[in-house]
Amino acid sequence: METDLAAAYARCRELHREHGRTYYLATRLLPAWKRRHVHALYGFTRFADEIVDRTESLPPTRRAAELHAWSTGFLAGLRGEPVEDPLLPAVLHTIAVFGLDPEDFEKFLRSMEMDLTVTGYPTYEDLLGYMEGSAAVIGTMMLPILGSSDPAAAREPARQLGFAFQLTNFIRDVAEDLARGRVYLPAEHLDEFGVTVEDLRAGVATPAIRALIKAEVARAREHYVAAAPGIPMLEPASQACMRTAFQLYGGILDEIEAAGHDVFVRRATVPHRRRAAVAVRSLLTRPGTPVRPAA
Repeated sequence: METDLAAAYARCRELHREHGRTYYLATRLLPAWKRRHVHALYGFTRFADEIVDRTESLPPTRRAAELHAWSTGFLAGLRGEPVEDPLLPAVLHTIAVFGLDPEDFEKFLRSMEMDLTVTGYPTYEDLLGYMEGSAAVIGTMMLPILGSSDPAAAREPARQLGFAFQLTNFIRDVAEDLARGRVYLPAEHLDEFGVTVEDLRAGVATPAIRALIKAEVARAREHYVAAAPGIPMLEPASQACMRTAFQLYGGILDEIEAAGHDVFVRRATVPHRRRAAVAVRSLLTRPGTPVRPAA
């Protein structure tokens, strides 16, 4: 049994290392005993996402059935039933160790189900409803693992950081999401700038599209500002990790701005040298120091 648990944690770590490079780098700044639990949460979210996004050759009904079967196994595990899965034992163990709220995981799975049928969002409020399950709950899942001097006060900043990270991904990955038949930029925002989905499909950063992306970057930065007060509230041993993740994900927005808000010419990434510098600077920063988001 212990061997199966160790193997499940190792599988989650590999998924994290392979697919979440920026966040994985930040996680290495955590105490060793916390890292595997963060890997477990990442493994859970990534595996569900893989079912939705990496099985595109399958009919939608088949993908939905696979996600439902995996979700059912997970929920059975929450009830204490035996689970045969390469990574779920680690997830269930982490939930039990920290007393994580099962409802957060259920909300996440419901958002993954939406990705099988929903291709766009009319308003920003609609998008926030989706991100409540796909992003905000990641923050509240993480909070007990990271630890906080004031968990109640840190909860909303943790949710806001989930929104900020996911919006950053949506802005960066416009072309990739379009290839999957989805548009995460709300229709009301496209209409505001006179941009159509077909304009986005053309893959050319017109002045209207650049203005749209500039506005989305500013909106994402508002969530970073709302999230910033939460990092000094974390346990001192967790602050370097989240400070690094905060700065590196925000750095993706910097790269988009440096490209003139052209998200088609290349995928925005933070250079390796800057990643290393941010990590070192975070380690050297005194715990409790306020985080200053980019303007």
